[in-house]
Amino acid sequence: MTNRLNTLLRKLKENDLDSMLVTSTANFYYLSNYYTDPHERVIAVYVSRFHDPLLILPAMEKEDAKHAGWEYEMIAYSDHEDPWQLFKQFLQRDGRTPQSVAVERNHLTLERYEQVKAVLPNATFSDAQEILADMRVVKSKQEYSLLKEAAALADFGVETGVKAINEGVSELEIIAKIEYELKKQGVEQMSFSTMTLSGAKTSSPHGTPSMKKIEKGDMVLFDLGVVHGGYCSDTTRTVAYKSITPEQQTIYNTVLEAETKAIEASKIGTAVGDIDKAARSHIEQAGYGDYFTHRIGHGLGIETHEFPSMHGQNRLPLAAGMSYTIEPGIYVPGKGGVRIEDMVFMTDEGPETLTKFPKELQIID
Repeated sequence: MTNRLNTLLRKLKENDLDSMLVTSTANFYYLSNYYTDPHERVIAVYVSRFHDPLLILPAMEKEDAKHAGWEYEMIAYSDHEDPWQLFKQFLQRDGRTPQSVAVERNHLTLERYEQVKAVLPNATFSDAQEILADMRVVKSKQEYSLLKEAAALADFGVETGVKAINEGVSELEIIAKIEYELKKQGVEQMSFSTMTLSGAKTSSPHGTPSMKKIEKGDMVLFDLGVVHGGYCSDTTRTVAYKSITPEQQTIYNTVLEAETKAIEASKIGTAVGDIDKAARSHIEQAGYGDYFTHRIGHGLGIETHEFPSMHGQNRLPLAAGMSYTIEPGIYVPGKGGVRIEDMVFMTDEGPETLTKFPKELQIID
């Protein structure tokens, strides 16, 4: 049995739980080592103190799951079959029906919950998220290696985007170039929709790229990441095209200094919220506090956004093995914005910045 499954069984005992039913794609992958996009179909990992681990998945994916290393029983159902009835039959084989089951409250739909409840009418249900987040938040050496490789690919993506900037080239054309070059590097998918924004559009933290063409004097913002070996990267860089105003330069330098302060504040035992405050206080002192409209960052791993949320009220202490982003920004409506984002991995010696593309202000000719 894998270390992760053994750890989960131990946590079930510690929390006085019989079983856990995991149905989200990310946690399914974390426990099974098999990544799949199920679309509307059911996938699940069932871990119980009464049975060996069980995988529930479409029959057409059975061999793929075996190839990924799953060594235990599977319910591999055809499209005409009801996987929940097959699960019920599995539970009834030895008459040991679980009485306390943890499920992912933030993932299990009402329809799916009702189906599970019909199989286990006498069970009590609790939320599995805290247990799973506690397991995933500290990464292994293998996870660190995959994150570092994913970060290097993100750096390559930003470099490609910067080289593609030319007057009259559209945001979407630059994105097409970035993703084409990354595909040539073996990247199967991006970790989220690639963002290239220019000019006043950079004032929207989650703006939508379009056929807007790059013009002299634009700030150009790239936010992108890839999925590599099941793990995500995420980085942001902002550059200037041809020229920059004094205010734009002030904003850029303020964001860069704020990011540096947040990284420097990252120490084992420091509360996550204090990282946010280190950057936010600097931006506030510069007079731009109202224009930093989001948290300092988020956890990063199998998912682009995962535990912990790096907001100012989070008192969770940083620990070795945690992976997260630092991404302060200033966004002035109608004028533009700047964001600088790095992937950070906490080591015993302190924070290691995994993304390496230069952060000093670049004015692209």
